[in-house]
Amino acid sequence: MVKATKKAVKKTAKKAPKKAAASNGAPDGGAAGEQNDGQPSLNILGQYLKDLSFENPNAPQSLAIQDGQPEINISVNVNAKNLAATDFEVELHIEAQAVHDGNAVFAAELLYAGIFRLENIPEDALHPIILVECPRMIFPFARQILADATQKGGFPPLMLDPIDFASMYEKRVAEGDDAPVVS
Repeated sequence: MVKATKKAVKKTAKKAPKKAAASNGAPDGGAAGEQNDGQPSLNILGQYLKDLSFENPNAPQSLAIQDGQPEINISVNVNAKNLAATDFEVELHIEAQAVHDGNAVFAAELLYAGIFRLENIPEDALHPIILVECPRMIFPFARQILADATQKGGFPPLMLDPIDFASMYEKRVAEGDDAPVVS
């Protein structure tokens, strides 16, 4: 009786990987584009730097030690567009400007994007996921690029605080921007 139980467990263990492989598009019966049994899924297909600009207009004077800290203004925007029925490009646009005593210290502009596949997501959850969760996932990479750019420009790395994309989204909806995803 114990042997039968062990064999049943072994058979189940052997069948489970095949089923999982089949649902992942493996050659043993699953189709590559097969959906995941109706379960919601969010996958990052790729992420990339679309545009990066760093200006140090008053170098080398701006690199000299200055009295006090510069005033740094940061703006963040998120946009998205459909690429296919389930694929979306989400862009994270970050601008940072540092000014000291009325003089520009540096200006940086970053456009970082990711391509996301969203499957089996309820319609009412689609926009919040695209404009909150997707940028939240790529933000650490964009943050690092901006920190590296400012450091390579001769300044301390600009380390952005985490961004509350949910509040940004709520504000956008409250302002009446009900079509933030472009088809």
